[in-house]
Amino acid sequence: MSMQRSGADTGVSPTSAALSVTRERLLRLAPQGRAAIVAGLAASFDRSAAAAGITTRLRLCHVLAQAAHESDGFRTLEEYGGPAYFARYDGRRDLGNTQAGDGARYHGRGLFQLTGRANYRRYGSLIGIDLEGSPERAKEPAVSLAIAFAYWRDRGCNAAADADDVVAVTKLVNGGRNGLAQRRQLLALAKTIWV
Repeated sequence: MSMQRSGADTGVSPTSAALSVTRERLLRLAPQGRAAIVAGLAASFDRSAAAAGITTRLRLCHVLAQAAHESDGFRTLEEYGGPAYFARYDGRRDLGNTQAGDGARYHGRGLFQLTGRANYRRYGSLIGIDLEGSPERAKEPAVSLAIAFAYWRDRGCNAAADADDVVAVTKLVNGGRNGLAQRRQLLALAKTIWV
């Protein structure tokens, strides 16, 4: 599908050479990124982005800035902590955690730190993988990317990205303003890489 240019910052497909997501560009955004994560993302990103509507420079830069923050600079696809820490999610009905041990079983994984039994069920269904039955799969780079794109599309993040509203995008991805300063820095850096 060809995209028409409709302004200075929109309308360019991320599969164009200028906006292609490569290992080298991801490492410019997050120099400490783990090789396996960065390679996995680079291998799948361009091919999958259009289905999520990530078809412009602004959308691309916003999704990558959010993903870089949530994954600690592409260093992890799993929330830091252990069983005692993850117990804080036990009994959280808003996350669908209704069984003993759900907090640890469905702790944050993936680029956007998918959390809670209900989210694993929902996003697994959207991408066609039983994440509720196999939650560990959410931290595989390609699966993680598919979840992030499904989440991005499901939450309507493109409109906020089109408005270049990092606060709104952050609220949609994270539910609050956690790490907003770093997200802004990553967005500014992304805009110098994908031009």
